Amino acid sequence: MFEMRSFLSTTASNNTAEGGSEENQTFYALNHGICSLLFKTTLCSISVTFVDKDGEEKLIKVPIGMSMLEAAHENDIELEGACEASLACSTCHVIVMDVEYYNKLEDPTDEENDMLDLAFGLCETSRLGCQVIAKPELDGVRLAIPSATRNFAVDGYVPKPH
Repeated sequence: MFEMRSFLSTTASNNTAEGGSEENQTFYALNHGICSLLFKTTLCSISVTFVDKDGEEKLIKVPIGMSMLEAAHENDIELEGACEASLACSTCHVIVMDVEYYNKLEDPTDEENDMLDLAFGLCETSRLGCQVIAKPELDGVRLAIPSATRNFAVDGYVPKPH
């Protein structure tokens, strides 16, 4: 189902200082707490495969409650995030490769849909990586990274992970 691993995390408290959404922080803290109670200070994680524009695959473990954008940055996967997850761009556009997993996601908000309209290579299972949050039902999901992005701020800029 999903992997359990020991991990001491300060992500939930750091998100508040960095402006992460309260809802995501609560979700992360709640899931971390449940995993900690059930599995004695372990953090639940899921397997996620990123497929780059050349078809190269990278399998990573993503803690429950973390966005795919943050997970990509922490694992040196080239997924841009020009607006730093503020829903002001479409540079973290990913394509959920299996509609079964896509259907397990919450519906995109109007703000996310507005940004997706600007995304390069938009398709039926497109989402913004900053809005896809790891949860146990997504264990095994495969996400394709489009071959290009539309960054209206600075063309060609590649952000560095935080």
